[in-house]
Amino acid sequence: MGHGKYRDCLPQLNNVRLLTDGGIETTLIFDEGLQLPYFAAFTLLGDKEGRRALYRYYERYCEVARARQTGFVLDSATWRASADWGQKLGYTRTDLDEANRNAVALLFELRKEFELDQPFVISGNIGPRGDGYVAETVMTAGEAEDYHYPQVASFDAAGVDMVSAITMTHAGEAAGIAQACARRNLPLALSFTVETDGRLPSGQQLSDAILEVDSVISRRPAYYMINCAHPDHFRDVIEPGAYWSLRIAGLRANASRLSHAELDEAEELDDGSATELAEDYANLLTRLPNLRVFGGCCGTNHNHVDAIAGACLVAETA
Repeated sequence: MGHGKYRDCLPQLNNVRLLTDGGIETTLIFDEGLQLPYFAAFTLLGDKEGRRALYRYYERYCEVARARQTGFVLDSATWRASADWGQKLGYTRTDLDEANRNAVALLFELRKEFELDQPFVISGNIGPRGDGYVAETVMTAGEAEDYHYPQVASFDAAGVDMVSAITMTHAGEAAGIAQACARRNLPLALSFTVETDGRLPSGQQLSDAILEVDSVISRRPAYYMINCAHPDHFRDVIEPGAYWSLRIAGLRANASRLSHAELDEAEELDDGSATELAEDYANLLTRLPNLRVFGGCCGTNHNHVDAIAGACLVAETA
């Protein structure tokens, strides 16, 4: 399996529907009982037992994809593996580069084991510079490009097929990541999060954020996603047939209907109903007909993604 083999031909851009994983941090913390300082799953790569825990986490999803005869987007456990968070955790820039590369290397091992006829796409995952629930660190596109470029470069060197930037809270940071990916010729899936009113944490409309990013950069993201929000929070803001709605090709929703503030304070995991969430996804297909990547976020695990697959995917042959 060569590095970057899907970089120039992402299957999800060719009408292939793929699964991806769910809430990695909430699963590891609440279900596995692991300690993740600052929600930083990449810290588990530092020892053999932690690495095994990450491998087991991905294995469950890969087995779902196999059983459903569908492909999969393997997203690295690097949502917090950028400079500011690394500094809080005692990681130097060299340490972070190694961690990002090691996280991607784990995905190559999984692809070697599980990929058969359906594509397993390897994606380097980028999270926000600040809190994913609050637009506290607002940046211009230039500032965001400078900040996120080292992580993008690490992913490129590691041979990823693409980059996923998730839980974006404002358009400036999103545009900067897009510019950083363009510098390395890497396809980008750009995912915004929204509050219960369907607006970004910055207060901007989702439609305006997508249109803004597409208008200010020369190489647009390959597609957009929505993550870390329940379908109830954004269903009514979708405009079927509108250009910006048709740019949305991925969904990683929460199982919980709680707001970001409520989730932040929750001491117990709200995993909602896998069946209800799957029905919500299926119903959204009529409003978002270009959805191609199906996964979850906070409170979801492989059972949720399996239910979503049953509701949304048709087995496809190579």
